[in-house]
Amino acid sequence: MSRMPDFEGWAVFSRVAHLRSFSAAAAELNMSPATVSKALSRLENSLGAALIHRSTRTLSLTPVGLELVEQAASLLNAAEALDDVARSGSTQPRGLVRVSGPVSFGVLHIAPLLPSLFGLLPDVTVELQLDDGPTDLVASGVDIGVRIGWPRDSTLRARKLVDMRSFLVAAPDYLARRGAPAAPQDIAGHACLSYTPLSAAERWRLVGPSGVEVRVDAPAILTTNSGDAMLPMLHAGQAIAHMPEFMVQDDLRTGRLVKLLPDWTMATSALYLVTPSSGPRPARVSAVLEHLAYHLPKRLAC
Repeated sequence: MSRMPDFEGWAVFSRVAHLRSFSAAAAELNMSPATVSKALSRLENSLGAALIHRSTRTLSLTPVGLELVEQAASLLNAAEALDDVARSGSTQPRGLVRVSGPVSFGVLHIAPLLPSLFGLLPDVTVELQLDDGPTDLVASGVDIGVRIGWPRDSTLRARKLVDMRSFLVAAPDYLARRGAPAAPQDIAGHACLSYTPLSAAERWRLVGPSGVEVRVDAPAILTTNSGDAMLPMLHAGQAIAHMPEFMVQDDLRTGRLVKLLPDWTMATSALYLVTPSSGPRPARVSAVLEHLAYHLPKRLAC
């Protein structure tokens, strides 16, 4: 080896790229902003290429930076995992774990698990990012993603936890005015709500008693990227919607909403935990991952 790799520089680059801030990266790495800036400049000078565009207001990755950010994050994860192994005999998992998930699911099922998690892992801190849009785990520096549906990024490690059902539902007031669809094809004549992360252009898929799958048009009077934003319209009897069971199970139990086309089911999805595929996991990430993997299926079975 002709020279030692600049491990500090790569760690600094990884955190600055994720946080888009020299000062935030400095605080996280327990360094001064000037030291962070010098470390990044030193790395760029040794590479002969800029990794980050700097301006007075924003930071962005250069093409070279975009190409290298995933490997830099993997290098940092590997170093942190090595530290964990070295300390495993005398300390508990410690440090920050970033978790992302959908907004409604996160509020209903991830957040309630945090008290018991912190009780078991007092030296771990969690950054919970809730967003219904797609999240690039590597670019965002996320350690664990909670996903409904098979992850589209094939480079991620995915762990299936449980199947997730969804139903076609409406309020009794809506059905009293408009009637209930008698067959999947009747949906085209109803007012529908569309959930944009599933793609507004995507047709609803239903599976019949014989296993035959059909796709039907669902004309939307409201398109939104929030499942919670659909509930007031449903409760007011303004439309029908395709909703995940975890969001409407209480309404179905009380009769506030009812299932439509009971002989048909919406195509089943599943709940996954996803993590970056490269490099070993730090102990703190493994501990949080196992906590979620154990408790989430139990909550959804209730």
